[in-house]
Amino acid sequence: MADALPGWLTYYRRHERAADVGFWVAVLAIQVVFNSVVSWMDLRRFAPTHAYWHPLLWELTSVVVVGALVPAVAWWERRHTVRLDTLPACLGWHLAGSVAFTLLHVVGMMGLRWAAYAALGLQYRMGSWTDVLLYEFLKDVRSYAAILGTIVGWRFLLLRTQGEARVLDAPEPPAHSPAASPTPPARPERFLVRKLRKEFLVAAADIDWLQAQGNYLGLRVNGHDYLLRSTLADFLAQLDPARFARVHRSWAVNLDRVAEIEPLEAGDARLKMKDGSSVPCSRRYREVLGR
Repeated sequence: MADALPGWLTYYRRHERAADVGFWVAVLAIQVVFNSVVSWMDLRRFAPTHAYWHPLLWELTSVVVVGALVPAVAWWERRHTVRLDTLPACLGWHLAGSVAFTLLHVVGMMGLRWAAYAALGLQYRMGSWTDVLLYEFLKDVRSYAAILGTIVGWRFLLLRTQGEARVLDAPEPPAHSPAASPTPPARPERFLVRKLRKEFLVAAADIDWLQAQGNYLGLRVNGHDYLLRSTLADFLAQLDPARFARVHRSWAVNLDRVAEIEPLEAGDARLKMKDGSSVPCSRRYREVLGR
């Protein structure tokens, strides 16, 4: 079996949302400090008494909107995944995404600036919309590319260290099989996993739980985590429904691996698995646990 996950990756998986938010907050905070200082130094060349709060406010309003748009870029990338085999097809979509990014960024930050200046009893002045949009697009297309590159690069790193699974190709049907009586697709019994340039097989029966993660599906197999390029619904359709069941919009479990059901408020529950992990179970899926 594969080696255990690196310590940093184990920690990241336990605190994934907080780590992602913390990363972008740190990056954008650094950008605010550096950009506002540079802008202030440039302004001081022409107006030595220019107050620092002006460029600081400009950068803060810009970064707040950019931070709010990061999840939208991640969602758009999931819809038009950037990989070597999809690169030509998705370039146009992401060019359109950068245009939308610019429009939302400009409208959002200008609105925040006008509101902030008005609250201070001042009036914010800007140039023509055409000049502002063109100027911001030349900057925002680079920001969009940087955000997109970070998302793609991080996913590549996770795939390299965590491992990527795929269903083994099904055997070809016999040539004499009658076309009028198609057989149902065979359920996969094994999965090929690639991790750190190694390949090995895992059994479908060894899957503890599954979690939807954008265009990927997270698999917990005997305490190890892997990613499979599939949706939760499509993959569950290939598994034994007597053994695997959906228990949440984003989660499914191997019923044989459930150790304990902990009821929560509003009819929800927490499933404690035999490997020590926990899986959320929403009220609408509770009945599958009693079958």
